Amino acid sequence: MRPLVLSPLFASLTSLPGVGPKLEKLYARLLDREAPLVVDLLFHLPAGVIDRRARPKLNEVQPGQVVTVAVTVEEHRAPPPHRSRAPYRIIASDGTGPTLTLTYFNARKDYLEKLLPVGETRFVSGTAEFYDGMLQMVHPDRVVDEKGFADLPLVEPVYPLTEGLALGNVRRAMDGALRHLPELPEWQDEAWVARERFPKFSAALRHLHRPAEPHDIAPESPAWTRLAYDELLAGQLALALVRAHMRRQAGRGSASEGRLRARILKSLPYALTHWQQKAVDDITADLARPQRMLRLLQGDVGSGKTVVALIAAAAVIEAGRQAAFMAPTEILARQHLNTIAPLAEAAGVRVAILTGRERGGERETLLDRLALGDIDLLIGTHALYQEEVAFHDLALAIVDEQHRFGVHQRLALAQKGDAVDVLVLTATPIPRTLVLTFFGDMDVSELREKPPGRQPIDTRAIPLTRIEEVEDAVGRAIGSGQRAYWVCPLVEESEKIDLAAAQERFEELRQRFGKKIDLVHGRMKGSEKDAAMARFAAGETQLLVATTVIEVGVDVPEATIMVVEHAERFGLAQLHQLRGRIGRGPGHSTCLLLYKAPLGETAKARLAVLRDTEDGFRIAEEDLKLRGEGDLLGTRQSGLPGFRIARIETHGKYLGAARDDAALVQSRDANLESERGHALRQLLYLFGKDEAIKLIRAG
Repeated sequence: MRPLVLSPLFASLTSLPGVGPKLEKLYARLLDREAPLVVDLLFHLPAGVIDRRARPKLNEVQPGQVVTVAVTVEEHRAPPPHRSRAPYRIIASDGTGPTLTLTYFNARKDYLEKLLPVGETRFVSGTAEFYDGMLQMVHPDRVVDEKGFADLPLVEPVYPLTEGLALGNVRRAMDGALRHLPELPEWQDEAWVARERFPKFSAALRHLHRPAEPHDIAPESPAWTRLAYDELLAGQLALALVRAHMRRQAGRGSASEGRLRARILKSLPYALTHWQQKAVDDITADLARPQRMLRLLQGDVGSGKTVVALIAAAAVIEAGRQAAFMAPTEILARQHLNTIAPLAEAAGVRVAILTGRERGGERETLLDRLALGDIDLLIGTHALYQEEVAFHDLALAIVDEQHRFGVHQRLALAQKGDAVDVLVLTATPIPRTLVLTFFGDMDVSELREKPPGRQPIDTRAIPLTRIEEVEDAVGRAIGSGQRAYWVCPLVEESEKIDLAAAQERFEELRQRFGKKIDLVHGRMKGSEKDAAMARFAAGETQLLVATTVIEVGVDVPEATIMVVEHAERFGLAQLHQLRGRIGRGPGHSTCLLLYKAPLGETAKARLAVLRDTEDGFRIAEEDLKLRGEGDLLGTRQSGLPGFRIARIETHGKYLGAARDDAALVQSRDANLESERGHALRQLLYLFGKDEAIKLIRAG
């Protein structure tokens, strides 16, 4: 049960004055939450401020600055009746010489006469500019009388917005949310709070949403840092509780002689790399022990993680038990099946796939075979942890692209058997600082080299103005029998617009290349996507236009060209993932990054790193250095789950402290029963980590 004191924060946003169903939909988009709550709005922190403390006289005003001036209204100049598009102008002065023209477009005369009556003094705030030698302010932010000015915040926050949502909407809703904010018990260690001079949790939120000085809203300010540390501690504590839960349940060793492993290795067309062999040794040693394994296998694009995972599965299968392999998308699950099936067949391992597409009688038969132990390895999507899926004796859960699944999903699969070992794979190499954050509960194996035969990729950045030359080059490559991807960008957080961009490019290229071209995007049915991929893999089509659905796991060795349109809109890690779709066969491969000029400094640096190296671990480190505010670890950009408040480049130094504190709490008060423990439960709820509390109860 969530503590009652938190109820006001977990109320729907529609409980706030002025937020109806229509605005709730806009907030859902802004806050990236299906049903946004009051706490989600409070964690939406300002991106800047309007500083109204400067109150110059008109003869002191510097153009381009936000100023607040006290002026007397002299006259109204309404536009002529037949010129509705002409502006409405109001002339005002303060006796120091120059006049100020207040300019409004599409304005109502009666409203402006009431707002700015002739002869009265008004305080006007906005950006002043010179136009035709005259000082003017277009659509001032605020116009108030003396009483209104006394209530006006001199430093007012500015928030990130979404189309249709005005700054005034967010400010009014935020005022309502702050009124809902209860005083909560302190969950941080008191000596630590005193040493760091942190405000209390609710005081920190109030400081940020009602700043007294512009620097109050800087990420390095005490208020922001306090909340960031709260978020880091919530994450580390949840990981510590999960790890303790996994470790508490005694493991079951799956020792094997390695006969199946030897058969798989024999059917591979190459020998394992040094790093693959080391990972296999670590994993098989873990599996033989009576403690439960919780291991992260991180490897670069194409470093051979799937083969290592299959060899791990072979160890438990040889011991007479079962393995499950969960992937985030159907395309990826079927890709794994394609890689694994021939090797499994050679070794005599029985493999099946379960996604949303297997239905009716086929599904029933598959589930019966699984329960009887007639399937050794089941590959699938999140369909694997559905209630009706029952294993005969699940020993190993392999989770691919871990960041797309929550901790609870990982656990749901692990709970399908008795003391299940867990192996997590990620193709997004993660800087060491971040491994702590996202996988603090795991041992780590790395694959730092590619299997033999992988070709270097020629990467070039080309301005979009030369797109016709790129089309010609793609045409020549297709003419010589090669295959190419053409990836269209994420235009904004909208699949519809995303889709329109891909479809438009597809139609244009189809006029040129006819039947040789195909299209894949996220809104197609699984069967349609697979059919398009199969046509491309078989060579029936040679050019595949796609959105980022092909980012991970798509494996067509004959594809040698990757065109990424508007490369400046992608994160480094995502561009690296896309590039990893080529260079998988013997042919020379080329990646063309099309960008819209002029490029910003960060985008320029990003493309330079990609031209310079193919080492995913180095790219991950550079990516972390280049992250700007607001772009930091966005899930879309980097493939990692982002924080809502913490900024790694500012608050990363607190990670170690959060981890140590979580370990101390876990060792002294594992069930969070002390006074501080009960307060920490509230922290876990606030940051959406309450799955960990359920584990305490589960024992």
